[in-house]
Amino acid sequence: MRTIIRNATLVNEGACFKGHLIIEDERIAEVLSSEGISDVPCDVEIDASGMYLLPGVIDDHVHFRDPGLTHKADMESESRAAASGGVTSYMDMPNTVPQTTSLETLDAKFVDAGKKSRVNYSFFFGVTNDNAQLLPSLDKRRVCGVKLFMGSSTGNMLVDKQEALTKIFSEAGMLIMAHCEDQSIIQANTEALKAQYGEDPDVKYHPVLRSEEACFQSTSQAVRLAKETGARLHIAHVSTARELDLFSPTPLTGEKLITAEACVAHLYFTENDYAHLGTRIKCNPAIKAETDRKALRMALADGRIDVVGTDHAPHLLTEKQGGCLKAVSGMPMVQFSLVTMLELVDEGVLDLPMLVEKMCHAPARLFQIKERGYLRPGYKADLVLVRPDVPWTVTADTILSKCGWSPMEGHSYRWRVEQTFVNGQSVYANGEVNDQVRGQWLEFDR
Repeated sequence: MRTIIRNATLVNEGACFKGHLIIEDERIAEVLSSEGISDVPCDVEIDASGMYLLPGVIDDHVHFRDPGLTHKADMESESRAAASGGVTSYMDMPNTVPQTTSLETLDAKFVDAGKKSRVNYSFFFGVTNDNAQLLPSLDKRRVCGVKLFMGSSTGNMLVDKQEALTKIFSEAGMLIMAHCEDQSIIQANTEALKAQYGEDPDVKYHPVLRSEEACFQSTSQAVRLAKETGARLHIAHVSTARELDLFSPTPLTGEKLITAEACVAHLYFTENDYAHLGTRIKCNPAIKAETDRKALRMALADGRIDVVGTDHAPHLLTEKQGGCLKAVSGMPMVQFSLVTMLELVDEGVLDLPMLVEKMCHAPARLFQIKERGYLRPGYKADLVLVRPDVPWTVTADTILSKCGWSPMEGHSYRWRVEQTFVNGQSVYANGEVNDQVRGQWLEFDR
C-alpha cells in the first residue's frame, strides 16, 4: 500500500520546505523536495496544498486512568482524543488502580493497550520505597522509563526514604522521570493557609500552597542525586523560573544526562487565569506567575527545557469542585496540545522547527525511541497534517476525552489538525477517528 502526500510544507530537523512524502505500508518510503518528483505510482494521493506536514507528536507525560479510574478516562477514549490532536505516541503514568508498580500490572497495561489504543504507547514503571529490586527485570526495549514521585502524589506513591532514593538513582538503568515537590514545605504551607483562610482556601492560593520553594528544593535534590550517581534524570513539568537555573542549555556535542520537561499548561496559563477558569486549571505543580511562564518560554529557545508534554490528567467536573485543597488536580490537554503550541508559534514564542524539536524530535531522542519522531525514510509513518487560517472554536461536542470538558472550551484557534497517520494508517481525518486502527508499543534503542 503506497500513499503520497503531495505539495505540503514539511517541517523536519530544523527546516521547512515544500515537498512530498511517500508512505509504503507502515513506513516512510521517500521524502522529496517539490522539484524531486514526477509520476510516482501510488494507491492513495493526498493533496496537502496549504498544509504543513509534521512528525506525529510524542507526548511523554499522560495519565489515561486505565485501569481502575475509567469512570473519567480510559485508553480508548484518550487515545482517540490524542489521535484527533495529532499525538501519535504517548507514555502513560503509573498512578492507576492498581498502581503500575509490579511486573504483572505493567504487563497487563501493554496487553490492554494492544486491544484499545488508537495510537502508539508505552508505560512508566512506578518506583516506590519498596520495589527497587524489580528494576533490573524491566524490559528496556519497551518500558519508557521509571516514574519517581519526590513530592506529594496521587495514589500514595511518594518516595521519601533516602535509602530508597539512592538505590533507585543508582540502579534504575534507564531514564528516571521525577515529579519534584517537597512534601514538608507543602504541608507547612497548607497549615498556614488553612489558619488564614479556612479548611479549603480559594484555588488562587494553589501556587502559594505548592510554592516555588517546594518545587526548587525537591528538584535540587533530584539533580544532586543524579549528578552523584550518574543517573539519567528527566524532571517532569518544570513550573518555576528558579528551577531553570538547575538545567544546562543544549550542548553542542554529547548527551545531556539531566533534562527537563515543560507542560503546555505552564507555557500557556498564568495565575491570573484562576479568576475565570478556577479549578479547571488546578494541577500539580501549580500554574504560577507570569514571570515564571515568561522564563519557561525563554528556556525553550536555549534548550534548558528539552521537551513539551501535557501531563494530560482527566477528572470529572464534579471532582473539580472546591478550592485548592478539595478540588482534585489535573486537566485534559492531549487533544489540544499541538494547536495550543501552534498558537504560541503565531505569537512568536517559538517557530515551527522548534515546536517540532520539542514535541517530536526531542522525545524520540531523549527516550531513545526507535525509528519514530522524524520525517526520515525507513522510519514509522507517524505523521500529522495541520492547516493554518481555518478558525474554529472548542465546543463541548468537539471534546473527545471521556471526562467531557477542557480548559480550552470556548477558545478559538487558527490552526486545525486535518489528518493524523499512525504507522502509515490514517487514524484521524475529516473530523472522525478511524476506530479500526490500533497503535503499536514503542520500541526503545537501548
